[in-house]
Amino acid sequence: MKIHIKHIVLAIFSVGLLLSCESTELDLITDPNAVSPEQATPDFYLNRVQEEFARFNDAFGTNGSEVTRIEYMGTRLYQQAYSPASQDGEWRFAYSSMFTDITAMNALAEEANFKRHIGMGQVIQAFTAVTLVDFYGDVPYSTANKGIEELNPTTDGGASIYEAALELLDQAIANFTTDDNAADPGNDYYYDGDWENWVKLANSIKLKIYAQSRLVDPGAIAAFNAIINGGNYITSVDEDFQFTWGTNVVNPDSRHPNYIDNYTPQGSADYMSNWLMNYMDNSKVGNGVGIYESSDPRIRYYYYRQSETTPGAVDADGPNQQTLSCSVEPAPAHYVDGGFTFCYLPNGYWGRDHGDDDGTPPDGPLKTTYGVYPAGGEFDDSTFEAVDLGSGGGGAGIMPIFLAQTIDFLRAEIAYAGNDLPAARTHLSNGIRKSIEKTVAFGPLDADADLSLAPSDADIDNYIAEVEALYDAAVGTEKLNLIAKEFWVALYGNGIDAYNFYRRTGYPNDLQPNLEPDPGSFIRSFLYPAVYANNNSSVTQKSSVTVKVFWDNNPDAGFPLSN
Repeated sequence: MKIHIKHIVLAIFSVGLLLSCESTELDLITDPNAVSPEQATPDFYLNRVQEEFARFNDAFGTNGSEVTRIEYMGTRLYQQAYSPASQDGEWRFAYSSMFTDITAMNALAEEANFKRHIGMGQVIQAFTAVTLVDFYGDVPYSTANKGIEELNPTTDGGASIYEAALELLDQAIANFTTDDNAADPGNDYYYDGDWENWVKLANSIKLKIYAQSRLVDPGAIAAFNAIINGGNYITSVDEDFQFTWGTNVVNPDSRHPNYIDNYTPQGSADYMSNWLMNYMDNSKVGNGVGIYESSDPRIRYYYYRQSETTPGAVDADGPNQQTLSCSVEPAPAHYVDGGFTFCYLPNGYWGRDHGDDDGTPPDGPLKTTYGVYPAGGEFDDSTFEAVDLGSGGGGAGIMPIFLAQTIDFLRAEIAYAGNDLPAARTHLSNGIRKSIEKTVAFGPLDADADLSLAPSDADIDNYIAEVEALYDAAVGTEKLNLIAKEFWVALYGNGIDAYNFYRRTGYPNDLQPNLEPDPGSFIRSFLYPAVYANNNSSVTQKSSVTVKVFWDNNPDAGFPLSN
């Protein structure tokens, strides 16, 4: 997995939070980035929480993207792909940082009657708690953050945490709408003090919760539809819940994490997903059968090609063992049998297959990297030049957390589940259009780009019309498969909701498989982080990644449908 170690804000370790009394000397380190008691104000705490929340989403969004092929995963065995130690940063972000800071902020905000501060913290806490459940299952909640009163916090059931999150969201709405508020936050990095949008967001997160629990909660769909009928939720791109990064390189480095790692004098560090690039470039709905007439309008925004060709592709000079070792290797039998793309793609889309664990050759200035959306990199105008520090948008991208388009895709899922196929088609189209609208608006962020290659309105209309035609022609679950793959494209930049959708539905059912023929069972939940499992006497580490979260009542084996 990809871990942004240098971006992790070191936490103040509270002994009662997640570690046992047999803690390490790290607990004694003073964090220079933390708010000291003499500096403490609600604004200071809230500023820190807002940034921590963005980085929390970056970490979990990357994990969710990798297992669903939105991004590249470089491990062949699922049980070994995400070690407990590799999850420590995410866990600390939640418990040692955000939850601790929110608790400390609330004590000051309640005394000062700063209701909006408290409301923002409640929304962030609710979203964070739900995400922890979605990735790990049962986690500490009611007994966490109690300091020396509880040195070994016990786990709460996922369903009870979901209920607590819904209560927090109701409380947040009350805090956003009250007139009894002494002062607003000095900085609102998400909605700039638009409390109507915060209310819409709180209702939108409820939609997410109900969609995720619909398999085990018989009242979830009715509750979902009640919010939809009320109309007070995120419906347009300008209401999207996102964090905007900056362009500072030092003190602090405020750039998008993916930009930091990949726009360097040495070129790009990360590999892009061959599956998603192939789907978007060739617009292939099946395993190698071209159907769309043109590539996805978003592809030049998502990806920047540093090379015009890829070793081994038809339009290249031939294979090159030094820069792309798999270009001289035969495709695995299960790739050949399934008709999946292997190793290289045409047109310079140079990435890696799911599970490819080869070493890193000298390909930093050659392989495809992140584009202008959402990382704030370069728009691909076919110049095929190596990226460098400061090129493109300078890293001033966004962390997309929960967007209007996501709600459209959730509505498509629920309409499909209710056999309302025309409504599912409408929501599918709306979600794609919003996603494209949002993406193409990032083009001007790269001031030096030639935007003559940007898609026209006709290109966008034609693409959506082709999707609608494919939907109309699809039979049975092929419709859901199409919804799923278009949802994946729209979720580029944060795969949390892709991971949840995949375990709820099993679709897409024709994803590129792992290079390893038998990679083990898919990750139904992640192993507990080492910092929690090794230091808390009340917890036992999971035996495997097959343990399911409370809302996943799908079969134990052979699910999801791709592996």
